[in-house]
Amino acid sequence: MLSIGLIVVLSYLIGSFPTSIIVARKARGIDIRQYGSGNAGGTNVLRVLGWKAGVFVILMDMAKGLIATMVLARLMYGPIPFENRTPFDDFTVVQIIAGCAAILGHVWTLFAGFKGGKGIATAGGMLLGIAPIEVAVAFGVFLIVFVLSQYVSLGSLSAAVAFPLTMFFRENVFMVEIEGYHTLIFFSIGISLLIVFTHRANIKRLIAGTENRMSAARLLGRKGNTARAV
Repeated sequence: MLSIGLIVVLSYLIGSFPTSIIVARKARGIDIRQYGSGNAGGTNVLRVLGWKAGVFVILMDMAKGLIATMVLARLMYGPIPFENRTPFDDFTVVQIIAGCAAILGHVWTLFAGFKGGKGIATAGGMLLGIAPIEVAVAFGVFLIVFVLSQYVSLGSLSAAVAFPLTMFFRENVFMVEIEGYHTLIFFSIGISLLIVFTHRANIKRLIAGTENRMSAARLLGRKGNTARAV
């Protein structure tokens, strides 16, 4: 059994595990940060090494969020060391804290000079353990936007915005009762804003028309390349 402080530290360390860097070194003997977009995330692995390595990295990065929320959070013993003013039980609060620590670890990884990925996969894994319906809708939005635009970044940004919007419409339009909605909606907006922040360079390139496209058909048919970042 663990204290909440140790759970936060372990969640951060799990989030910090540099999956993309390790996979790129093992698969091709390269530093993924020197190729493609220069980002140490699953999307760049997709672009440089192909879909098999990319999907593996994305799933592993999602697992970070799931492990933090569904495994480490369950090891909490005793009451949380602060007054719980949320409508959630203590366990859900610990899940949220652990998941956020994992996301921060992925974005600012301890093992790669505090320069990691953009957090979308780890956030998806965390939220999958807390709000699976909203995650499913957000993933559907990602797929539609990606297929139509061929921009992974635009799909990721759309999914980040779709998550809190889905929660809002389920509660206020479709009258679905969501436990802790008035707390969870603000938390989900915060996660979405973090994802937008980590994609700020992509947003600039999208506006300038210089963002790289990645069609699904070409992605599935390619073995990957090692074009250096410019």
